[in-house]
Amino acid sequence: MAKDDNKFSDESERLRPARMQIETTVLMSRGVESHPTELVDISATGALLRRPLGWSGEVGQTWLLDMIFGNDLHIHLEAQVARVADHNIGFSYVCIPEDKQVPLWNLLGGYADILEAWKN
Repeated sequence: MAKDDNKFSDESERLRPARMQIETTVLMSRGVESHPTELVDISATGALLRRPLGWSGEVGQTWLLDMIFGNDLHIHLEAQVARVADHNIGFSYVCIPEDKQVPLWNLLGGYADILEAWKN
């Protein structure tokens, strides 16, 4: 049997883009519904937000996320709910406007190119 160097010994471990922990304000909106919340972490493929009180969304929905970093960086993008927990919502990016792609990669810095192990 050939050894697969891309697998970990524990089958429930996988690789994902590295998460950069950064706190900032986020406005998430969908149609007429909007919720202010906070960013927990961000990666090249998605973001983890604190679940706002009263939020009743579900996996698969697309939301607009407005993230403000400092005084000079505002990233507005579309993201789909990938997972929901009691206190957090995981989003995967659907559409990053062309003019926001470079600022997002610059914000992520080295995190944009790193993979990390995680367990289900």
